[in-house]
Amino acid sequence: MARALIVVDVQNDFCEGGSLAVKGGADVAFRIGELLHKWYEADPGDKQYEYVVATRDHHIDPGDHFSKTPDYIDSWPRHCVAGTDGVSFHPNMDPQPFDAIFDKGEYAAAYSGFEGKSHGDGRALADWLREKGVTDVDVCGLATDYCVRATALDAKQAGFGTTVLTRLTAGVAPATTEQALTELSAAGVKLT
Repeated sequence: MARALIVVDVQNDFCEGGSLAVKGGADVAFRIGELLHKWYEADPGDKQYEYVVATRDHHIDPGDHFSKTPDYIDSWPRHCVAGTDGVSFHPNMDPQPFDAIFDKGEYAAAYSGFEGKSHGDGRALADWLREKGVTDVDVCGLATDYCVRATALDAKQAGFGTTVLTRLTAGVAPATTEQALTELSAAGVKLT
């Protein structure tokens, strides 16, 4: 049995100053950085996670996912475009000792990290986790009501014991965040 931490989309464009900023995103990045620092510095026998992975929006041409007149449900302003600073992980999240990074959304909308492929070898997140013997995952990052929600639901559906670390997330809006947390709980995802 192994546990992994999945850090979802803590990218410049989703934090204050970015093109699709989530209020509190930079603070979430800092708090995740504190957790990663403790994990990185811990003795091997004391590590809370065997693996730490990250997901990121990595858009090349995602079609109508981008819009000049977004509805903020299915279409959004341009964000996390490959080759721009907006796609980079926020600097408050330091260190960044990821065992793998999973890019998603290159040519279509993608909310769940389980839709992504490994930056290194193109493996899917679920396959990568299973190959490493991971049985349980903790999920954190941005945004609670979109990509964190989708990633956690897919983790649970894929058979992983799934916990969302709510202190290490931030949502787009209070109503949709509350709705997402209710949905996650109803699906059997632990909230802590």
